[in-house]
Amino acid sequence: MLKTILSISGKPGLFKLVSHGKNMLIVESLADKKRVPAYAKDKVISLGDIAIYTDDAEVPLHEVLTSVKNKENGEKASIPTSAKPDELRAYFAEVLPTFDRERVYPSDIKKLISWYNILIGAGITDFTPEEPAAEETPAEETKE
Repeated sequence: MLKTILSISGKPGLFKLVSHGKNMLIVESLADKKRVPAYAKDKVISLGDIAIYTDDAEVPLHEVLTSVKNKENGEKASIPTSAKPDELRAYFAEVLPTFDRERVYPSDIKKLISWYNILIGAGITDFTPEEPAAEETPAEETKE
């Protein structure tokens, strides 16, 4: 699901990919359902391609959002995005205890909380990535 949810620099909120034309994407705002074009010059990032730094690896965004959802019981985040940096770090430490405190900034946590609230508000609660349809390959049990 997150592969079709986009963040576009210079435009607030999140967008769902609707279609694509020549040198542009047609996207729909999750907040007000308005459709707008996103051009090649715009920096467009799929939420499915984002990961959060931890002390030993990177954790895909869908895992972090699922962890926030579990913490909040499927409701919007209990911490406001206007919270102080120390409060944001303490909240995020409950969600992802091993996050890299040097490379994950309070602004990143604010953005993640904002995105989570937008997704929940739009009724998107399943953050797991879609698995591509696995093709059936001859396995060991087909040998006779």
